[in-house]
Parts: sequence; structure tokens; C-alpha cells
Amino acid sequence: MNILEKIFAHKKEEVAAAKAARPLKLVEREALNTPIPANFIAALRNPSKPVPRLIAEVKHRSPSKGLLSKDFDPLRLAQTYAENGAAAISVLTDEHFFGGSLDYLRQIATLGLDTPLLRKDFIFDEYQLLEARASGASATLLIVAMLDDLALKDLLRFARDLGLAPLVEIHSRLELDRAIAADATLIGINNRDLKTFNVSLETTLELRQHVPDNVTLVAESGIHTQADVARLAEAGIHAMLVGESIVVADDVGMKVRELANAE
Repeated sequence: MNILEKIFAHKKEEVAAAKAARPLKLVEREALNTPIPANFIAALRNPSKPVPRLIAEVKHRSPSKGLLSKDFDPLRLAQTYAENGAAAISVLTDEHFFGGSLDYLRQIATLGLDTPLLRKDFIFDEYQLLEARASGASATLLIVAMLDDLALKDLLRFARDLGLAPLVEIHSRLELDRAIAADATLIGINNRDLKTFNVSLETTLELRQHVPDNVTLVAESGIHTQADVARLAEAGIHAMLVGESIVVADDVGMKVRELANAE
């Protein structure tokens, strides 16, 4: 069982418990009463800004690296990201494996940052999409590797009906083809091998040539330096999702400006 399978098994139990604690109808009502979120894709395709646009991640820990920040403050991080040039903010909401929380997303949404928010979690149920919308998200992650074709299409449709931009994450050519067949128009290429945890930007660069022009493309993982950003820009990547290298930086604001080309 790889790490994604372990997470998925735990997530099923977690969502079942959430449904028991807060009924679907309640969360649905909250979602529909939440103001329309900022346009996530528009923030990544802004022609007046340098590319790739930065999605900066609020991340506490990871299964591969452990604790990333001892004095973790999600609200301060989000504020710093927005003030230093991030186009959007990703908020990890998985608690068990990543030390995240849906409360972090809710609290960040109240800061009035005018920066679109992505709910980064392991989504397999419409209930989780309603939670995301009710918590102020503009976008949500859908991981092809943990969804069959029917579930992927249904969740894509439901997310769009809610006004959420579905960021469809893939790791291989086969998964890319499945995402395109499901009509995904916002695709994230994760450079991390889920079985070995090895990371290589070559994954994004190799798959780039197979991505249709109408797709907004996001590179995920393994982005640390301006040289990495330059390689992505040369390949025509629209955006990049960066967490670890920002969170562990001595000067978070400076690191965000460096990667966002906002110096």
C-alpha cells in the first residue's frame, strides 16, 4: 500500500465522521450562502503578470519530510504570501498526515486578502466540495490517481456547479489522458513519484508537450530556485504550486518575491 492509498483509506473514515457530525443538508446550505469566490484560473492567467504565477502553500508538515515549521502560523503565512506577490494560496486541510485543518481555510478566507484560495486535500466525495465552498475556497484539488473515470467526471461537474475551479492532479501520461478525457481545463502535474517520493521537474517538462493549449497548467513539487522557475517559464507553464521551499525559508516574504519574480 503506497502513501496515497493509506491516506485514502483514512480519509474515507474521516469524511464519514464529518457527515455524522455535520449533516449534508447543513453544509450544503452553508455552501450556497457563501459569497461567490474569486476567479482562481483568471488569477493564474493574468497577462500583465510574469509567468509562471505562484500558488504559495500553507503547509505544516508532510509524510516525507515531517515537521516543516515549528512556529507554524497559517494566518501569518497567508498574509505574507498575499503581500509579496503570490497569485493564489493553497491551504492544506488534511489534518492526520499533513497537520492541516479546514479551520485554517475558513480563517484565512476571513482575512480579506483578495487572493483566491485552493483547498488542498484528498477529495473523493461531493460533501468535501461543499465544505470547500462553505469555507471560502475558490478551487479544490482532484487527484486522478485516487478516482475512477466516473467519479472524476462527476466531481468535476459538481465543483464547477458550485463555482469552484477543479485543479486536476496527474503524475503520468496515462493520468493526463484521463484528465483530458474528463474535460479538465486546469491540470496540475505533480513532480513527486508517489511510490518512491523522488522528485523531478522533468515530469512536468516531459508531459507539457501533450497538454492541449486550452488547459491552464500548474507544476507541483520540486520547485526551489529561480533557475527552476526559469525552466518552467521557458516551457510555457502557467503556474506553479510551492510549499516546502517557502515554508522553511528564513525570510518567507523574500522567498515568495523571488519565486514570483516580484523582486
